[in-house]
Amino acid sequence: MRLNNIGPKEGSKQRPRRVGRGISAGQGASCGKGMRGQKSRSGTGTKPGFEGGQMPLYRRIPKLKHFTVVNKRRYTTINVSKLASLPANTEVTLASLMERGIVTSNDGPLKILGDGELNVPLQVKAAAFTAGARKKIEAAGGSCEAIA
Repeated sequence: MRLNNIGPKEGSKQRPRRVGRGISAGQGASCGKGMRGQKSRSGTGTKPGFEGGQMPLYRRIPKLKHFTVVNKRRYTTINVSKLASLPANTEVTLASLMERGIVTSNDGPLKILGDGELNVPLQVKAAAFTAGARKKIEAAGGSCEAIA
């Protein structure tokens, strides 16, 4: 057996249709593509996404970097540095911060962010904490309680 003797299994591979070789061959002259027009020419007919002159879908949709979240969670945020002015062992909630005037608007549940320093132990009750904020509050001797 030699390399020039081997080939695909009999019947596994069909020969390509020879078009444009006369009328007796069955696909003569226009090769079964009709008379004239864009799709009868050689090469690809149209580029991908072409919709016959209509504004294509990829140009109709808005060009956004990302899709907006439909039901986005909104938080009333405050940094740890704002809590440093409170007296020691104070219970910090959204209501108590609004009473003191530290937070002026209720934009949703309270979330504590970790920017700044804190040296006062506080009992903080909030819906969410960043990892840095939780670490700073507990390092100052306070406690963090997540409420729903």
